[in-house]
Amino acid sequence: MPRIALIIGSTRPNRFADVPAAWIQAGAQARGLKLDTLDLRDHPLPLFEEPLPPAYTGGAYQNPAAEAWRKRVGEYDAYILTAAEYNHGPTAALKNALDSAFVEWINKPVSFVGYGGVGGARAVEQLRQHAIELQMAPIRNAVHIGLEPFIGILQQGRALDDYAYLVQARDAMFDQLLWWANALKTARLQAAA
Repeated sequence: MPRIALIIGSTRPNRFADVPAAWIQAGAQARGLKLDTLDLRDHPLPLFEEPLPPAYTGGAYQNPAAEAWRKRVGEYDAYILTAAEYNHGPTAALKNALDSAFVEWINKPVSFVGYGGVGGARAVEQLRQHAIELQMAPIRNAVHIGLEPFIGILQQGRALDDYAYLVQARDAMFDQLLWWANALKTARLQAAA
């Protein structure tokens, strides 16, 4: 079974990210999957400040926090990122977390749970481009929590499970992420042999 990390990409107080993160965890448990949650609040990373790009250092970082982060994310075969959309893009904390590792991301799939005015689609689109540059494999299926369910949860006592299309999107995301995680893990092992 591939190891999957759920990275919470917002560090704001009163963030919405905890709602989809708990919902993704519940969906994973219902499928018998184990996800480890990596909350960026628990990993206070400095803004990228390395004197050399990690491509020139074998992926090593001089900053101890970044070095610990890269080793932590390197333990996983696949990733799901919660993606809040701020000003038509992802959070600075999430982009910085991606920049604070390098070789650990290579040839591993990533998916997204976006939220915001248009379901975080603009933030997710930018994150897909970043993932490609990091040599990750961003999968097509993702979850996009638009304004209506966002308000329904915050103001009307609704839950993400109340929206059948979101449940279907989560299931499709898990199916595709697992397929790619298994395929790429096999390919990485063969390449290393």
